[in-house]
Amino acid sequence: MERIRLGVNIDHVATIRNARGGKFPDPVRAAKLAALAGADGITAHLREDRRHISDEDIERLSTEIDLPLNLEMAPTNEMLEIALRHRPHAVCIVPEKREERTTEGGIDAARQQQRLAPFVRQLNGAGVRVSLFIEADREQLDAAVALGAPVVELHTGAYCNAGELQREEILQALRRAASYGEASGLEIHAGHGLTYDSVASIACIPEIRELNIGHFLIGEAIFVGLEQSIRQMRNLMNEARKAGVS
Repeated sequence: MERIRLGVNIDHVATIRNARGGKFPDPVRAAKLAALAGADGITAHLREDRRHISDEDIERLSTEIDLPLNLEMAPTNEMLEIALRHRPHAVCIVPEKREERTTEGGIDAARQQQRLAPFVRQLNGAGVRVSLFIEADREQLDAAVALGAPVVELHTGAYCNAGELQREEILQALRRAASYGEASGLEIHAGHGLTYDSVASIACIPEIRELNIGHFLIGEAIFVGLEQSIRQMRNLMNEARKAGVS
């Protein structure tokens, strides 16, 4: 199987910094450590309320790191302007509600095509690779194709949070979606809520090209350090990919 890429989300380094104010810990330093530990890209979500990543963080990430930057953003005019100014390697369009603690699910591309179309069109036109964060559903995959988004990221939160009886059913839905999406011409990514215990079953899905993982890695770093937490995740992904079984 092809090697699967790991994108490290550094949002919650900024969460810790913002809890007290000031400059530490520095998300850009975390991004540089992630590169040393084997990350293939850096993901950062600039939220409307700036609860973690800031505009300055995006500015510095755009100029100070060598890895591809994946900017997560809601489909708003403010975020589009920021993305077009910085032109990151990729933009992942996500739903966003101010009252949520974290992104709670995929964006409804099937019912928001008219709203999303100008964002996808302008980002594509600027040479930014567009991804849609969606549920593992054929209707959503078809909508991504219709919109012209070359990439989708399948939401794995439900799988990670499910009990044992539901997990296999959700995993099968993710497998079907990955297969159908790739056959439709999409590049398939996945992410949200993945841990050491849940990553293998997702990493071994052959159509998935990239996983984006953040919160667990930052939390584990408290105990073992950021480089070690990322290296362990990278190793588990590699082993699962090589084995090709869950």
